[in-house]
Amino acid sequence: MTGTYLGMPAMPATPRMPAVPATPEVPSFPEAAREAVRDGVLRANLRHATHTIRDKRARAVAELADWDRLRAAGRAVKDHTLRHLDRYLLQLEEAVTAAGGTVHWAADADEANRIVTDLVRATGEREVVKVKSMATQEIGLNEALEAAGIAAYETDLAELIVQLGHDQPSHILVPAIHRNRAEIRDIFRTEMGRWGRPAPGSLGDDPRELAEAARLHLREKFLRAKVAVSGANFMVAETGTMVVLESEGNGRMCLTLPETLISVVGIEKVVPTFRDLEIFLQTLPRSSTAERMNPYTTMWTGTMKGDGPTAFHLVLLDNGRTDTLADETGRQALRCIRCSACLNVCPVYERAGGHAYGSVYPGPIGAILSPQLRGTARAIDASLPYASTLCGACYEVCPVAIDIPEVLVHLRERVAQGGPATRAGIRVTLRPADGHTAERAAMRAARLLLDHPGALRAGERLLARARRLAPRRLPGAGRAWTDSRELPTVPPESFRDWWAARERSTPR
Repeated sequence: MTGTYLGMPAMPATPRMPAVPATPEVPSFPEAAREAVRDGVLRANLRHATHTIRDKRARAVAELADWDRLRAAGRAVKDHTLRHLDRYLLQLEEAVTAAGGTVHWAADADEANRIVTDLVRATGEREVVKVKSMATQEIGLNEALEAAGIAAYETDLAELIVQLGHDQPSHILVPAIHRNRAEIRDIFRTEMGRWGRPAPGSLGDDPRELAEAARLHLREKFLRAKVAVSGANFMVAETGTMVVLESEGNGRMCLTLPETLISVVGIEKVVPTFRDLEIFLQTLPRSSTAERMNPYTTMWTGTMKGDGPTAFHLVLLDNGRTDTLADETGRQALRCIRCSACLNVCPVYERAGGHAYGSVYPGPIGAILSPQLRGTARAIDASLPYASTLCGACYEVCPVAIDIPEVLVHLRERVAQGGPATRAGIRVTLRPADGHTAERAAMRAARLLLDHPGALRAGERLLARARRLAPRRLPGAGRAWTDSRELPTVPPESFRDWWAARERSTPR
């Protein structure tokens, strides 16, 4: 592709990385999960990976006697910041600007993509290197850059595997968790040569060989690139400092070598003071990679002559976060520090994988975050709050104590009943989603019954007397539930009658 922009000379065409195809409409979670659970290789890959990470994390967390206090402190810092987010974002903008950076505000994905595309075009470059950033995946930045004739190269090893495989991430921490070594070897052999240094012809599936092939392949990109795009794990309002945690060192190459650095970060990633990082630099590594200390923690504040990029741009992304903040119950999802601990303990994720969630945010956190950021109008978003057993394991491991089951139930009520919500900053009343008529009828009947103790008592006694007629399997829609479960046995008497008989027989 050739062309001009703002009077610049025409640029030669550059090799274009095949972007992940946009999927504006995806199947609901049950439909997508049905296909995933039939894939034996996928389930084996997920089971091995999640159990390994889960066990290592449990041991790492057990080493800290004050883990519960760190968890409570992280929750308190995040809640305080969210309550005063407007103030801290303005303080952050002032600090970044004073340090030589430029702050841009993006209300949605389109505005963020337009800002980044214009910034890259203004440099005259036609390619960028990227350090892992879920925010750019959320807004579809790679596709937007490709449409503008700009090649975006992922440099995180797992993201590279996903991009070369024309795939989608399936895990927050390990985006290629659904791939095994043999599959990665085949992807490297087939795809690397199409857009850079090819993989060795003798490449095997040994992890060291695969890592070396990726290292050599990416080295030319790092040394050539003039523009980098990153995310950030944290932003410090007090100093304007950006913080990126990663395990490979590729991120540091992206953050220090290019002349221009553009960071796209969700507004919820801000923390008030530099001292607050003390909490999260302990809890995030242990919860994510089960490490006592993060291998590569890169921090930068604005620009400095002769050290790192000469131009720094921070794009602060809303894209539904302010709407989420308006929900008193749902806003706790914005505490998330993207550790992925909830995915590794979730029995649903372990069997269905990340692609079934239809979002860059899979697993339990995705089941509560995506429907709030995107709304519940689409089938996939209306189904995500039901992608859970409500077992509570996700809450137990969350390092910032997000009560995911509570939010799931809250969102289920919104989907089934409708009600007030905030969309694009406007308070609206949502209509119930399609397909929940029976659920609403059941809830109304239950409410009516519970509001009339006499009717409830009579129903309990009738059920106890007719227990021999109780079916072993439910009819209709309930059949799917009893295909893999037994109905509980109806007791000979209700708890209410048992308690009354006990009271009468207990001597006073």
